[in-house]
Amino acid sequence: MSILHYKLRIIPKVLHFKQPAGTSRGIYTLRKCWYLHLTSEEEPGRIGIGECAPLPNLSCDDLPDYEKILEQSCRKVEREGTLDTESLRPYPSILFGLETAFRHYERNSFALWETPFSRGEKGIPINGLIWMGDYRKMLEQIEKKMQAGFRCIKLKIGAINFDEELALLRHIRAHFSAKEVELRVDANGAFPPTDAMDKLKRLAELDLHSIEQPIRAGQWEEMARLTASTPLPIALDEELIGCNTVEGKKALISAIHPQYIILKPSLHGGVSGGNEWIAEAGLQGIGWWITSALESNIGLNAIAQWCATFENSLPQGLGTGALFTDNIEMPLEIRKDCLWYNV
Repeated sequence: MSILHYKLRIIPKVLHFKQPAGTSRGIYTLRKCWYLHLTSEEEPGRIGIGECAPLPNLSCDDLPDYEKILEQSCRKVEREGTLDTESLRPYPSILFGLETAFRHYERNSFALWETPFSRGEKGIPINGLIWMGDYRKMLEQIEKKMQAGFRCIKLKIGAINFDEELALLRHIRAHFSAKEVELRVDANGAFPPTDAMDKLKRLAELDLHSIEQPIRAGQWEEMARLTASTPLPIALDEELIGCNTVEGKKALISAIHPQYIILKPSLHGGVSGGNEWIAEAGLQGIGWWITSALESNIGLNAIAQWCATFENSLPQGLGTGALFTDNIEMPLEIRKDCLWYNV
């Protein structure tokens, strides 16, 4: 088999949110990412496009010298003619961008894996995301999602008064039962460990599906106490960031034993690292779903294509394609509460 001489071009891009996106860590108005453009001398007609998009103040590879590390990683691929996933474990967003650029190059198509989704035969169920805001703004968002036909709604909580957030959830439950609409909440670590259990009990009264990251990451003992006796299933998200080895993943899941883990390839190890998390979760009887991390449509498509390779019937967190004014055009479309790839 002949060795290909790859070339990688790095293209920085700043995306602009249509509306400010509120989380407990602050409000996003801009999103910086780097596209990777992969070619080879031997196959001039083929290209591969990937996206590297670390989240500021959250990703383990959100580093001051990120662009230098990205440049070095691309030059290493050019020198060696292959992708060294082991050396990129500490840099999940770079690993994800390179893995998916290679996948696109090899397939010669944005249909990165052969699935019913990539053939346009089947959609992926997704949740409707409600951004933080005041009571009125959040209620408006909820009503729009309901009208659009979403059967799973995810609310980011922790920004406004907890009683107001409960009132929003009660408003939904007054009109829709748990069978009609599944409710998820994401606290982004906003609850203090001292009163987290009390809040979980109050939320559980509203028949919710789960809560993401109720307390700040890095408090394994406190989180394990919560998962052991919670009335509401707990899903880990930020907790997984920086846990980049197979041994570390086993240790974390064994110690905390959450009900679910949430996988974001840009944050949690790329595609290869995500596969490791899923394998370990399966061994330990832990549920999971996959979520984008505010990538543009290049990254979102890659995540959706990968997600479709699994038979997971839970709604996934892939409804972020319409967030930006200047997104990249891709054949992705939300119909009711499913994401479709239009062939």
